[in-house]
Amino acid sequence: MKKTYIKALAALMLSVGATSCGDSFLDTEISNGIDLEGGLSNVQNIGYALNGTYYRLFHYYFAGDYATSVGDLASDISYWNGSTGHLSDFYQFTPTPTTSYLGYIWNYGYKVADNSSRIIKAGKELTDLTEEEQSDLDEFMAEAYALRAYAHFVLVNIFGHQYMVNGTSFADQPGIVVIDEPIPAGAQVARSTVGDAYKQIESDLKNSLDYFERAGWENDGIFYFTPAAVQGLLSRVYLYEEKYADSAEAAQKALDLKGISELAYTDASYKALYNGGASNNESFFALNINTTDNWSANSCGTLWSTYSYSPSPYLQSIMADDDVRRAVWGWASNSTPATPFFTSGKFGAFGLGGNSAYGTNYLINAPEMFLNQAESYLKLNKLEEAKDALLVVAKRNPSIETVADLPATSDALLAFIQEERARELFQEGLRLYDLRRWDVKAHLNATGAPEVKWFITDFKVSDCVYPIPADEINAGYGVTQTPGWASTFPSI
Repeated sequence: MKKTYIKALAALMLSVGATSCGDSFLDTEISNGIDLEGGLSNVQNIGYALNGTYYRLFHYYFAGDYATSVGDLASDISYWNGSTGHLSDFYQFTPTPTTSYLGYIWNYGYKVADNSSRIIKAGKELTDLTEEEQSDLDEFMAEAYALRAYAHFVLVNIFGHQYMVNGTSFADQPGIVVIDEPIPAGAQVARSTVGDAYKQIESDLKNSLDYFERAGWENDGIFYFTPAAVQGLLSRVYLYEEKYADSAEAAQKALDLKGISELAYTDASYKALYNGGASNNESFFALNINTTDNWSANSCGTLWSTYSYSPSPYLQSIMADDDVRRAVWGWASNSTPATPFFTSGKFGAFGLGGNSAYGTNYLINAPEMFLNQAESYLKLNKLEEAKDALLVVAKRNPSIETVADLPATSDALLAFIQEERARELFQEGLRLYDLRRWDVKAHLNATGAPEVKWFITDFKVSDCVYPIPADEINAGYGVTQTPGWASTFPSI
């Protein structure tokens, strides 16, 4: 049973809002007045600190918007109508070290990683616990390891080179500062390699699963990490590492833990997934954005509506008219062919009055697991297994009923999988990393609706690396800039 002092994020918004909105890299006062430097002296305080760490992940500076949105905006599946400038640096591929969004992502990603590390260190030092306290602590440790892994994974994919690109390893490229121990204020640090960052991520996820097993933890809810969510994230990590057998296995474990073998195949059942909150029974891990605790104008729902973003012409062209995933698509009353305004799609919160600010981020979900399996099996030359996994998702298109309706050859099936990931994972923030790891050419930065043209055509984004924020470089604590980062972006 989840203990009472680990609340849904709605409660912790109140408990940490006044103490965790600063921009200091290593804020230590985090929740209920608990200071991470010396206040983690009992299991209950660790629980409070874990709440605060979830909040920092939840923040719109990180998973709640910026760090999630960049993966779709900087890709071929989004369209910006130019009416507002939010996150347009990513869409136009014009980032600089002073781009504020990058600074916020870096800052809050490291808040999550550092705070998690402090929880882990403190938890290891606690002794003489009752059986109940030990069970609680094991759960908290499991979640802290998962949170640290999630933060590192997001950071290394944004600020480091893609680990594997179509069979070629870039493990020796500059990565991020890996935090495996709390970093004292003012200490000198250094960037690890991309490969070392991935080793840490893998290790943390495996440690998370070990602690969940010690606690005897069963799945309960989607607003905090559970074994299913950890296995789902591990499947994603393995896929990016091109460890295909491991990715397929972890995906199956995630699906089995949640008892999922089929998905929603009607307009009504698909739309119901996005009623808001815990409505998505295909999700393993989500943020508890709701009617009272949300980011309002800074929400992803606002980004995909009044802040000018919508599905790209390319994405619309590969989505069948009767595909059930269109059930959440709509166009606002002020939308015109020249200036399209979307009605927020997966952030529709249809059961919460349709206010897009109330739509939450479903971050790790079952459909991705089937797609991970499909791609992995194909790479392992298991064509029939690949088709079986792919069909579970592809049936969202009513014209696809059996594996006979899928492409027959390996090359054609891979192309279909790549398009299916665009259709299914739209608004989940993964497209940029897919394009990078596949080493494919894409059209980017569309303009001029309805007769759309592309500022960037047939460009491979596989080498694109976002710059380390200038504030971090200028702080003088040892973090160095990625050499030649600007040359990895297309010229417009």
